[in-house]
Amino acid sequence: MRPAKRMAAMPASGTLRMLDLAKRLEREGRDIIHMEVGEPDFDTPEHVKRAASEALEKGMTKYTPSAGLPELREAIADHLSSKGIAASPKEVIVTPGAKHAIFCAMAAALDPGDEVIIPSPCWTYEGIARLVGARVVYVEALQEDGFRPRVEAIQEKLSPKTRLLLLNYPNNPTGAVAERGDLKAIADLAIDRELWVLSDEIYDCLVYEGEHTSIASLPGMHERTIYINGFSKAYAMTGWRLGYAVAPAELVAEMVKIQQASTTCPTSFVQVAGIAALRGPQDCVERMREEYRRRRDVIVDGLNSIEGFECYRPRGAFYAFPSIVGLEMKSMELCEYLLREAGVAAVPGSEFGPYGEGYVRFSYATSMDNIKKAMGRIEEAIARL
Repeated sequence: MRPAKRMAAMPASGTLRMLDLAKRLEREGRDIIHMEVGEPDFDTPEHVKRAASEALEKGMTKYTPSAGLPELREAIADHLSSKGIAASPKEVIVTPGAKHAIFCAMAAALDPGDEVIIPSPCWTYEGIARLVGARVVYVEALQEDGFRPRVEAIQEKLSPKTRLLLLNYPNNPTGAVAERGDLKAIADLAIDRELWVLSDEIYDCLVYEGEHTSIASLPGMHERTIYINGFSKAYAMTGWRLGYAVAPAELVAEMVKIQQASTTCPTSFVQVAGIAALRGPQDCVERMREEYRRRRDVIVDGLNSIEGFECYRPRGAFYAFPSIVGLEMKSMELCEYLLREAGVAAVPGSEFGPYGEGYVRFSYATSMDNIKKAMGRIEEAIARL
């Protein structure tokens, strides 16, 4: 017996590969600083945890509607209205994590053979696209442009098979933030060519300079945007697995079918925690954002002081993505060297699409002490090359 042939083309997670290597060294007694996984090191806010605990005590342990609790869908719609995004509860689907929202969206919007355009460097969306039989076409986002998407580059990649543009801003791994003008030009192109736009905005709460604009808020984009977000980054709820999508009601109805056939519904008491997160105080989000900003400045200055590294100052998310071209090493080779010789775990840029090679991603969702210690270790290790 063998697995399905399509699985041979499915890429494994490079981030999790580096985590596995790091954990192996830890079991051998090594002290490892983890900068590979994009997971907030903060605890989930107390009022959110309390809401889940109270829901459990009240017996909130049963199935919910597949699209999510009506009260949570309403809370999401209200939350988005404050960002200039118009949405009714019937246009919202709640999912077990934002990844599942992306999967449901692609499965509902794409046919086999359809093409998806994605600016790279980018997170590993390709595996999901391949599962539904779509083909990914990458567009290079250049460091000299602040890793922002250029509509001219996207336009060059369009074909009769193009069905969807996928945007992720603030961006993982670069920390780039798209300007309103960038998004307006892309929106005009999507409207003209009748394309879906899937906008993954999971890091929208983490913008350090300027303001975040959602393409879903622009004129003419309501009926063609699939907006993705979740609770993992804003509220430090990675293990809770709670995300959502907003799309035209007809597409959401199809996404609900996929959820019914796969996960049935998100966890009931976790959804109650989600309501508390959105309806409750938001100062916790601002405190985390300000701390990440402080860490960003320290890690970027630290990396730029090390010979062979050149680090663009990210405007969002919690990743530093320095160029390592000056070291004349492949990104995987360097990451393995830093893990072995410095005890610092990072992710090779080669894992972030075809235009990620020549870079390394460091997550600064770790303590300031760890960041400073890691910079010292990396500088010493590079000096020994």
